[in-house]
Amino acid sequence: MTTTYIYWISTALLSLLYFASAFLYITKGDFVRKAQADLGYSAPLLVPFMIVVKLLGPVAVLWHFNAALSDLAYAGIFYHLILSGLAHLGVRKPKGAIPAAAGLIFLVASFTTQNAARELQSPYSLTPDGGMVIDAAR
Repeated sequence: MTTTYIYWISTALLSLLYFASAFLYITKGDFVRKAQADLGYSAPLLVPFMIVVKLLGPVAVLWHFNAALSDLAYAGIFYHLILSGLAHLGVRKPKGAIPAAAGLIFLVASFTTQNAARELQSPYSLTPDGGMVIDAAR
């Protein structure tokens, strides 16, 4: 039961982080473009793409209708958080990497506990008893 709570709380916090970020990208577009330019990215094409990604990633994780799609969303979020944190550290702005670090903690907690809370099992996550899913057909 505790594992189920960990899953839902971490997944909710991860989703909140991404939905709040998408909201910021939509409402404060000029600020986001300037911040991304300060990180060395060409923001005019990146911002609309990131809005879509920041909305669809958590939706795929929350909806969880397809384990492969959900796992792909987790992977995309993982790489985004790693690259985001490294971009902030690369320009010597470590405070900007704090949301990425928090997101990684939420992501690991959510991913590793998803099989305990969801009926549709991921083959890459832990089983409810703490082991790995093993597919005998491989």
